Amino acid sequence: MSATPATDPLALESQVCFALSAAARAMVAVYRPILEPLNLTHPQYLVMLALWQHGDLSMTSIASLVHLDPGTLTPLVKRLEATGYVARARGADDARVMMVSLTPEGAALRVVAEGIPEQVVRRTGLTLDELTDVRRSVARVVEAGRDAGVL
Repeated sequence: MSATPATDPLALESQVCFALSAAARAMVAVYRPILEPLNLTHPQYLVMLALWQHGDLSMTSIASLVHLDPGTLTPLVKRLEATGYVARARGADDARVMMVSLTPEGAALRVVAEGIPEQVVRRTGLTLDELTDVRRSVARVVEAGRDAGVL
């Protein structure tokens, strides 16, 4: 006889990891049709957000900001470069540092992207306050991961 999800500590439905994983997949699916016309994947969108917010960044800084490892980030940024949204160049002070900057096309894309959050609200059916609450809660989970040394 198995325990009910309410009493079973190993019930799938009881797992935070499962809920976060399913929520992440659901949100990426919400973003996909919004980003496709912009020729962006969700991870590429995250890189663009970092660049729109901070300006020119090193690959190391981008990796840290968007929580991607360099092995994943490098091909992603190369595809953004091929699309014409970013340019890569060696650092002026240190040739070992790869800097990424927005092209004029990438910078101009920000105006279009400003409508994305509103589209996400519409597509999810959640209110802006609900989505803000989710973001705050998940940010606390991420911070706990950093504090624990896993991020």
